[in-house]
Amino acid sequence: MTGTIATTLDERQTRERGRDSVSARQRSICSECSGRIRHDEEHGERVCSDCGLVLDGDEIDYGPEWRSFDGQDNERRVGTPITERRHDKGLSTTIGWQNEDAFGTAVSARKRRQLRRLRTWNERFTSKSAKERNLKHAFGELERMASALGLPEQCRETAAVLYRRAADEDLLPGRSIEAMTTACLYAAARQHGTLRTIDTFESVSRIEKRPFQRAYRYLSNELGLEIAPVDPVQYLSQFASALEVSDEAERVARDILEAAKANGVHIGKSPPGLAASALYAAARLTNEHITQKTVDETVGVSEFTIRNRYQELLDVYGAQGGR
Repeated sequence: MTGTIATTLDERQTRERGRDSVSARQRSICSECSGRIRHDEEHGERVCSDCGLVLDGDEIDYGPEWRSFDGQDNERRVGTPITERRHDKGLSTTIGWQNEDAFGTAVSARKRRQLRRLRTWNERFTSKSAKERNLKHAFGELERMASALGLPEQCRETAAVLYRRAADEDLLPGRSIEAMTTACLYAAARQHGTLRTIDTFESVSRIEKRPFQRAYRYLSNELGLEIAPVDPVQYLSQFASALEVSDEAERVARDILEAAKANGVHIGKSPPGLAASALYAAARLTNEHITQKTVDETVGVSEFTIRNRYQELLDVYGAQGGR
């Protein structure tokens, strides 16, 4: 009896496998021309390769809803990418500021009061500790300054990572959030080669230059940041565009700086000051009218610095056979 039951089950399974194989062959063959069926993943359809008949459409796409272009495998089905620029790395949810329902209709006054209370408690729950509140305020400052300076996303991420490291190593007590965020953003800009002058950072920061410079030196020493000295040539394109000088003047300024570096004149001097002085000297050589005051007001390098540097640069350039 047991053997008969086992035989019956085997026959049933064989018949089911046969039906499945026949069904699979039918699904892969066009019902109109008996052509081969292929899957069009881009449009979510099953299409005949021969006659073009669409058999199925609007298939569900189970892939990620966004792509990552930075080479990292961090694709997800829903939600925004994880970012260091949020105190919670973007993992928590927030209640929107619109006082509207799903259909765009304004909610009642009672609902608005309820939403206001919910937003308040949501704000408190997403930043429960003092450290999280500090990070939230600091990253808001980072975004504000980076947007004003036009810094790229990678630079902002690096600045946020540096600030997190400073917080984890207890480097923040005794120093203002504004000073440390400005220092982190300046260090990140230098690491990525997105150069801005210290005066430019001071113009968008809420603190003066001196405490920001002290915070940067402290951060660099404590975290062991390996930041190479800035080449003054890297400032040339930025300054030349701001001063609207000709391509010839920019080329001559580059030659002046190369001559200065070959003779070691650049050692111990401010790279932005050397770049601005070289552009002023090159403009004089190419008969372009640019005053020291214009350079001061445009790129933030003082007239005193230009007066002290440009003649020295011209002397070195002339000694090497420059005009």
